[in-house]
Amino acid sequence: MLKKMTVQEAMDKGKGSVELFGWVYRERHSNQLAFIVLRDSSNIIQCVIEKEKASEKTWEEALKAKIESSVSVKGEIAKDERAPTGYEVKVKELEIIGPAEDFPIGKDQGIEFLLDNRHLWLRSRKMASILKIRSTCFEAIHEFFRKEGFYEFQSPCLTASAGESGSTQFKVDYFGEPMYLTQTWQLYAEAGVFALEKIYCIAPSFRAEPSKTSRHLTEYWHAEMEAAWIDFNDLQDYGEKLIKHIMKKVLEKNKEELKLLERDAKKLEPTVEKKFPRITYDEALKLLDKKGMKVKWGKDLRTLEEDKLSEYYDTPVIVTRYPKEVKAFYMKEDPENEKVVLGFDMIAPENYGEIIGASQREEKPEEITRKLKAQGEKPEKYSWYLDLRKYGSVPHGGFGLGVERVISWVCGLDSIKDAIPFPRTMYRKTP
Repeated sequence: MLKKMTVQEAMDKGKGSVELFGWVYRERHSNQLAFIVLRDSSNIIQCVIEKEKASEKTWEEALKAKIESSVSVKGEIAKDERAPTGYEVKVKELEIIGPAEDFPIGKDQGIEFLLDNRHLWLRSRKMASILKIRSTCFEAIHEFFRKEGFYEFQSPCLTASAGESGSTQFKVDYFGEPMYLTQTWQLYAEAGVFALEKIYCIAPSFRAEPSKTSRHLTEYWHAEMEAAWIDFNDLQDYGEKLIKHIMKKVLEKNKEELKLLERDAKKLEPTVEKKFPRITYDEALKLLDKKGMKVKWGKDLRTLEEDKLSEYYDTPVIVTRYPKEVKAFYMKEDPENEKVVLGFDMIAPENYGEIIGASQREEKPEEITRKLKAQGEKPEKYSWYLDLRKYGSVPHGGFGLGVERVISWVCGLDSIKDAIPFPRTMYRKTP
């Protein structure tokens, strides 16, 4: 009996009898020959059916097999440099498992059309390559934190208060009471570190940002960490090591996918090989000024400024000590400069923007209360969070990484929408 194998396994075998299952990726035929390019999740391979040598049933099936029909194939594989992937199967038996209607996606379709048909476009080699790299990124994140001694920790997706700006919360009806989809696990993670000390999570976060840019999603995957007994330098080290680990893993595991995406891997190698620059917000403003971009001190860096700053580097750059007025209430003031906080943003090269936001956390309950009031929040809504500072508080900090931002950069994508299977934006609710 033949053993079922993937297309890639068949090509690795190189010669002999094979049995393959997959979908028709391309098809064409003449009076005497039918060519079917078969795809599965591993690769594609050309299959040839000769009318004179095939059974009547196999020939009829070959003529009926439309693009995206699922089929089974039995035959002999051999090397053939003329074939798309260098191998060809001489088919002895072919059976249609699931017939297909005329497939609606062809060449040169528009972006919105492909988004409307995302449930089918996922089958494309481009999307499959992105999704494989996405899987590697998730694997690398878990692997990194586990090796660093972190515990995986989950928090609620429904919250009663804001973790970031209240204006970007999604409000939901919770049995007649208002609740909100989580923007971050952070506040709950700060409770977790007093039990487990080093924790991480990868989970969806939701931001009701009315943004139409190529970098924003309303639902995205957030890799977050929180750790007790660490200082601001430790936090930057963790962020840098995580990004290096993700990139190293992708470069090792996804060479073929990067090649199919026409992504120049040499542009990604400096991230593994070099130490990331670490500059202050003040130094960033000076660098931007040299590029002819004047930013008033106290303003947050926008997409335009981040992109211009990234032109100086071929690796991510860590920008530290932002003005406290533009940062969240939980960020700790710099003991040496009360105007700034011990927070940082990590900005990716090649105009891919912020990929990590981080901070040392404020330990004084009275300071957190003051900041909450200044931001128009009611401290009583955060009473449980303030309790954390009353019972044995310790130095601690953490960060959040936007997984789709990293995937967009790694894959060299034009839009973050392609970094997730089914994107959600202001105007995209289906499929």
